[in-house]
Amino acid sequence: GPLSERRLMDVRLGELPMWLATCDFSLQGLLGGVQKAWSSYYDKYINVKRGGPAGISMLLAGYCLLSYGWNYQHISK
Repeated sequence: GPLSERRLMDVRLGELPMWLATCDFSLQGLLGGVQKAWSSYYDKYINVKRGGPAGISMLLAGYCLLSYGWNYQHISK
């Protein structure tokens, strides 16, 4: 796609100055960028559409490891 529509991580190092020249650094442009970044973060980490046993199993495994770490001195005696 056009250079102005690419994300920062998709821009090559040699294209970075031209990409920065196409960015909108006005207050409205910066606020739009922050809103887009927050929306992307929210959709990826908070508003997860797919759920399953993986999240709960990771939570239980973490709790077991943390509990074992807290009680290690008591268990080792």
